[in-house]
Amino acid sequence: MSSIAPTQDRSFFGHPKGLGLLFATEMWERFSFYGLRPLLILFMAAALNDGGFGFERPQASAIVGIYAASVYLASLPGGWIADRWLGLRRAILTGAVLITSGHLAIGVSGFAGEGVGKPFFFLGLILIVLGTGLLKPNISAIVGDLYPEGGARRDAGFSIFYMGINTGAFIGQLVTGYLGERVSWHWGFGAAGVGMAFGLLSFWLGARRLLGTIGEDIVRDPNATVQAARERTVRNSTFAGLAVLAAVFLLASTGTITLDPQVIGGAMTFVLVGLAVAYFTYLFVFGGLTSEEKKRSAVIFVLFVFAAIFWAAFEQAPTSLNLFANDFTNRNVFGFDVPATWFQSVNSAFIIVLSPLMAMLWGALAARRIDLSSPAKFAIGLAMAGVGFLLMVFAANAVVASGGTVLVSPWWLIASYFFQTVGELFVSPVGLSSMTKLSPRRYVGQMMGIWFLATSVGNLVAGLVGGHVDPTKLEQTPTVFSGTAIALFASTVILMLMIVPIRRMMAGVKDEGAAA
Repeated sequence: MSSIAPTQDRSFFGHPKGLGLLFATEMWERFSFYGLRPLLILFMAAALNDGGFGFERPQASAIVGIYAASVYLASLPGGWIADRWLGLRRAILTGAVLITSGHLAIGVSGFAGEGVGKPFFFLGLILIVLGTGLLKPNISAIVGDLYPEGGARRDAGFSIFYMGINTGAFIGQLVTGYLGERVSWHWGFGAAGVGMAFGLLSFWLGARRLLGTIGEDIVRDPNATVQAARERTVRNSTFAGLAVLAAVFLLASTGTITLDPQVIGGAMTFVLVGLAVAYFTYLFVFGGLTSEEKKRSAVIFVLFVFAAIFWAAFEQAPTSLNLFANDFTNRNVFGFDVPATWFQSVNSAFIIVLSPLMAMLWGALAARRIDLSSPAKFAIGLAMAGVGFLLMVFAANAVVASGGTVLVSPWWLIASYFFQTVGELFVSPVGLSSMTKLSPRRYVGQMMGIWFLATSVGNLVAGLVGGHVDPTKLEQTPTVFSGTAIALFASTVILMLMIVPIRRMMAGVKDEGAAA
C-alpha cells in the first residue's frame, strides 16, 4: 500500500488513485444497468413470436418506470444499511454480487421455458434493484470521502466520476443493443451481466490497496449497548423487508394475486413524494440537527424537488424517446439499419466529450470567484432539457402531419439529446457533490439515498407517460413532448425566483464552490 494517504494522492490526473478504482467499478455497473434498460420496453412490448412478452406499450413502459424508480428508491435503505450496519465498502460488494446474480437470472430466463421464464426475468429485476440500492449511493459517498477539503476539486472529481458512468453506459448500450435486437434478447441481457461481473472483480481486488480504510467502518455510538441495538434494528428491518418482498413475489409468480403496473405506478408516485416529505420532516424535528445543518438540509430539499422534475423528463429516454427512435426515425445509414437502442448512447457520448470541459469550467469559475450556486446550475439544467423536448415537439408534429408515413431525420433525436445532456451536466454531478458537502456527516449515506429518491420519482413519472408513443395513436406523441417542455420551462422560472432567497438563507453557511 502506498505511504501517501488516499485523500492526499494526486496520481490519477491530479486526483486520488482511488477515484480511478471507483471510476472503473461504476463504469462496469453502468454498463450493465444501461445496457439492460433500453432493451426492456422493446422486449416486453415485442410480440410473443418475436421472443417478447407481448405486453401493451403503456403497461411495458410502466414496468420500466417502476423498475427504474425502485432501483433508485432502494438507495434510501441502501444508504441507511451502510451507515448503520455494513459500512460503505461491504455494502458496495454485497450490492455488486446481487446485481451480477440478477443479470444471470435474466440471462437464463430465455432458456427456462415460458412458464418459468417470466418469474426468472422478474426475479432478476428484483435482485438488480436490491443490489443497486446498496451499491449506487455508497460508491458516490466514497467519492466524496476522497475529498475531505471540499471545494472545486471535489466538483471536478465528481465530473470525472460521472464520465466513468457514461463511458460504461455508452459502451453497454452499443454492445447489448446490437446483441439484443439483432441476435437474441437474452444474449443482450447476458452481456450486461458479464459487464457487472467485471465491476465486482475490479472493486474486490483493488479496494484495500487504493482506498485504504475509507468506507470500511461506520460512525459508531460511544455506548456499545446503544450501537448493538442500532445494528440489530437495521438487521431485523432488512430481513423483514426481504421476507415481505419474497412473499409478494411468490404470490404474483403463482398467479395468486394480479399486479397492474399502471395502477401500482400511479400509487407509487404519491407514496414516494410522501416518503420524501416525511423523511425531511423527521430529520428536522427528531434528527438532532444544528441550526446550520437544518439550513443545509433545507437546500437539499429544494434541490430534491427540482431534480425530480428534471429526471421526470430526462428519464423518458428508455421509453418515449426509445419508442420514437424505433417507430418514427429514419435509422438507415449507408444501408445499415441502426438499432433503435443505439440512440440511447448519444447522451453518453456527449457526456464523455463534455464532462472534462465542464470540470475545467467549474475550476476556472471558482478561481475567479464567480461560481454559480447549485440552484442556479439546476435552473440552467432545467432550461436546457426544456429546449431538448421542444425540438421533439417539432419532430413529432412532422410525423403526425404525414399520417405516420414519414420517418424523420435522426438529427432531431441527436439534437434533443445534446440539450438534455448539457442540462444533465448542470444537474447530476452538481447534485451528487451538493449532497456530500451539504449533508450532516452522520446522515451522508441517507442523503445520498434522498438524492436517488428524486431520480426514483422522476423515473416513475417518466415510465407512466413514456408509453404513449404509438404508431396507432399518433396524436399522443406531440402531447407527451410538449407537456414535458412546458413543465421544464415553468420549473426553470420558479427556481430562478428562489435563488436569492436561498442565498440569504445560506448566509454564514459555506456552500463550497457556490457563491452566486
